[in-house]
Amino acid sequence: MTSPDSGSPDSRALPLSVIDFASVRPGQSVGEALQDSLALARKAEELGYERVWYSEHHNVPSIASSAPAVLMAHIAAHTSSIRLGSGGVMLPNHSPLVIAEQFGTLAELHPGRIDLGLGRAPGTDPQTLRALRREPSAAENFPDDVRELQAFLGDSPSDFARTRGIAAIPGRGTRIPLYILGSSLFGAQLAAAYGLPYAFASHFAPDALEQASAVYRERFQPSEQLAEPFMIAAVNVVADDDTERAQREMHWYRRQRVKLMAGRGRDFSDEELDMIMESAGGRQILHMISYTACGDGPTVRDYLTDFARRAGADELMIAPIGSTVERVHGTLEVLRRAWSD
Repeated sequence: MTSPDSGSPDSRALPLSVIDFASVRPGQSVGEALQDSLALARKAEELGYERVWYSEHHNVPSIASSAPAVLMAHIAAHTSSIRLGSGGVMLPNHSPLVIAEQFGTLAELHPGRIDLGLGRAPGTDPQTLRALRREPSAAENFPDDVRELQAFLGDSPSDFARTRGIAAIPGRGTRIPLYILGSSLFGAQLAAAYGLPYAFASHFAPDALEQASAVYRERFQPSEQLAEPFMIAAVNVVADDDTERAQREMHWYRRQRVKLMAGRGRDFSDEELDMIMESAGGRQILHMISYTACGDGPTVRDYLTDFARRAGADELMIAPIGSTVERVHGTLEVLRRAWSD
């Protein structure tokens, strides 16, 4: 576990949010996994978390959040106050008009509760990308697509001109807050140039975090949506009142992560998995989750306040870890109590 530098502002002033991958656990159906996502959102709402975001992935058997807008519609209808968003919609996979209409529908049904996080990566493999009827080069249009989507959600004469007189209905005039997601300097630069909030995927891509944060703040240009830079940093968390149990959960998570990424559906014996974890490939997979807080409430709180300082974060997006749904909920509960102390 990487240990960030010490010293940070008061943690209680920093909002906490949740990223949910709608994980399909071994032996579960997709429907059961989606019901777990609803239960997680309700728990996060009960505990006072700021928002829950859902990521778009395709052709990944262990992730059921391939259609964030559809999942958000169900969860929004069964919660009352927590913000819900995409973390994110992979915009190269879609036309801006379709996304404006989908999220515009959500915003009209649930005013003031919808976020629209946008990513440039396809969120899948090349073969699946072809099945989505998109070309790999679509990512090159991401900056223009963001502007077009922004215009579809606005209602000024200049917005209407940019969309060539086409209106997103629902969507037009909702001005849903946009967030740029990224794990490199590209996203930081784009978010800064467009005056949008920036969310960094440090829960699986740790290397460029500090540099991206610095670039974003240095180059930020105020916009109609945002007067000052606002950065969200994602981090994995496993928290338990019993420190030894937290460590066991962390051990499970490390092994599960390597198994999923290295095995691609294959089963390994314990001895085979041990060897893979010690290999260069295994170490690289584990490096991806360098930013992981593990321990009891005070230990996790101290880690996260230090992490927020290193990241220059205005909000933390928590990826809660647990071998069971109860353990995931427990992580959120233990962290929330510690964060309020």
